[in-house]
Amino acid sequence: MLFIMAQILCIANQKGGVGKTTTAINLSAALAVSEKRTLLVDCDPQANATTGIGLNKATIDKNLYHGMIGDVAVNNIIMDSDIETLKVIPSCVDLIGFEVEMISNFKREKILKNLLEGIKSSFEYIIIDCPPSLSLLTINAMTAADSLLIPLQCEFYALEGLSQLLETFKRIKYGLNPNLTIAGILLTMFDKRTNLSYQVAENTENYFKDLVFKTVVPRNVRLSEAPSFGKPILLYDATSSGAKSYFALAKEIMNNK
Repeated sequence: MLFIMAQILCIANQKGGVGKTTTAINLSAALAVSEKRTLLVDCDPQANATTGIGLNKATIDKNLYHGMIGDVAVNNIIMDSDIETLKVIPSCVDLIGFEVEMISNFKREKILKNLLEGIKSSFEYIIIDCPPSLSLLTINAMTAADSLLIPLQCEFYALEGLSQLLETFKRIKYGLNPNLTIAGILLTMFDKRTNLSYQVAENTENYFKDLVFKTVVPRNVRLSEAPSFGKPILLYDATSSGAKSYFALAKEIMNNK
């Protein structure tokens, strides 16, 4: 029997509010609905991906934190979602303490990589949602990943801080994960009513060329509403422009594999 090892995508940008968690949830759901066995890993102590996918973090006993400190086996922290082919490793606020607890562990950057190693053959895609900072958790995610997906909002300060993220990417590539690539830059929150959105998109495409995904995620009310109902956009409103854009992104990623 041929085992296909999962493609691991880490979704990172140290700037908050760029559509990172929205992308993690909805890309995972779109891949899963496309009949790809998918795992969403919530690596953010805020646990927004956990609640946004429909899990109640208050009732979850064991989560990513317990797996990363070695308290529990990885298979015991994988949970079901409303989509049969989409599984979730939830997060919790305890993850904040991970950095302090692991300070003396000389393999601290590779803990997530080692945790996921045993389940890579069970999935076709593993999507990791990172915290909005270049912390040890983000470094763990980038060390575990095959590629980095960068959401970039179409707003005035969009490119600010991107150079810092790319510098971190280079350091991890040369120091911890030589096979790490950039899957692409995803333009999010595009507002077709404003010149600024077009300007940011044009500047990004001129500078980063082929690294920019063809898919652009629009600013969409339904997309903003979906997390409060604990649903990915395709279960909340499959006909919305937000749902269509994440299906298009999933298609681009599947075609690039």
